[in-house]
Amino acid sequence: MPEGGFNKWEHMILKGEFPERKRILEGLTVEQATKQPAPGMHTIYNELWHAAGWAEIVINRDSELEKNWQVFPPKQAETQQEWDKLVAHFLSLLDKMMEFTSKPENIHVEEEPDVTVEDYVDCLIMHNTYHLGKIVAMRQMIGAWTPKEQNKK
Repeated sequence: MPEGGFNKWEHMILKGEFPERKRILEGLTVEQATKQPAPGMHTIYNELWHAAGWAEIVINRDSELEKNWQVFPPKQAETQQEWDKLVAHFLSLLDKMMEFTSKPENIHVEEEPDVTVEDYVDCLIMHNTYHLGKIVAMRQMIGAWTPKEQNKK
């Protein structure tokens, strides 16, 4: 790929179509991340914990983890360190996706009949997009996403 050219994977995994994934998660306190925006809604922490857990299963092809996986966390984060650790873990999983997709020989492997690793990556990208979009909406609801930030890509 020419330097400075379009990188499909970087666009879909890290930066394209909506705010950079890192920016969506930065600057939140544990209090904001664990605040329930409205009755019946998850918290930002729940959404990111879920997205990170599923990404871990898909990226590492970990069927044992999948069998024992809880869809949402049993409790909320209690410390800023715990929240920051989850953010760092999720972002490291995105970096792993970037590293993996940088090698075409990885993504064209057929995992099952007519299903390639690229198909799994595409599904994970859509899953992440759904949960990150919810996180932006929740940030807006709790006043942790200002109009100025909304206009930045």
